[in-house]
Amino acid sequence: MDQHCKILLVEDDENLGFVVKDNLEEMGYDVAHARDGHEAQRLFYKHDFDVILMDVMLPKVDGFELTAEFRAANPEIPVIFLTAKSLKEDRIRGFRLGADDYVTKPFSMEELQLRIEALMKRVYGNLQDAEKTFNIGRYEFDYDSMLLRLGEKVQKLTQKEAELLRLLCVKKNEVLKREKALELIWGENDYFAGRSMDVFISKLRKHLSEDPHVSIENLHGVGFKLSVSEENSKKDAQAE
Repeated sequence: MDQHCKILLVEDDENLGFVVKDNLEEMGYDVAHARDGHEAQRLFYKHDFDVILMDVMLPKVDGFELTAEFRAANPEIPVIFLTAKSLKEDRIRGFRLGADDYVTKPFSMEELQLRIEALMKRVYGNLQDAEKTFNIGRYEFDYDSMLLRLGEKVQKLTQKEAELLRLLCVKKNEVLKREKALELIWGENDYFAGRSMDVFISKLRKHLSEDPHVSIENLHGVGFKLSVSEENSKKDAQAE
């Protein structure tokens, strides 16, 4: 379980919301509790969450509408419905809106934890099982040996350089959230860890600078993106 996992709990029942939030925090999760649709919207756009636990019957904006809105804003974020509704039509509607799972009340915290862990593994991937070798344009990256190759040229990477480059490769041409990278590699998200990561990003840019079709973009306040134009890199390699 990713103990730095950030959860948005959307539940209008004060007592149930308190119990679920308290139990999840004891398990090591970081939980924000929204009691209605408007509060859920405010929290969602203010913070970066890994999972949403969504009740269906909510005041102001219902869970179906919120899920459609949040999925439009972030298609990748996992959503689990927590609801007393057990009708087949409601389940189908929820899944069509992009929900990943459906837990019917009453539920056990053990079951909820297992559902969350399964989703985190499926969506964000288990780093232990992830790929170990990557092609980055004209470069070849071997994570296990921490080697970056360009033809006959071989660059030995440090452990953190290798870990960071691996995350960027897993999310190649997609956004690697800054907060997620800090928590996975540095184990914390503070000013000093952030500055350290920026230094390693600069080092990786230098290591990858010989292929003009490879770049690490800085999306201010959001994260980084390893952008690779594979077709152009292959053409350059064939022309050499």
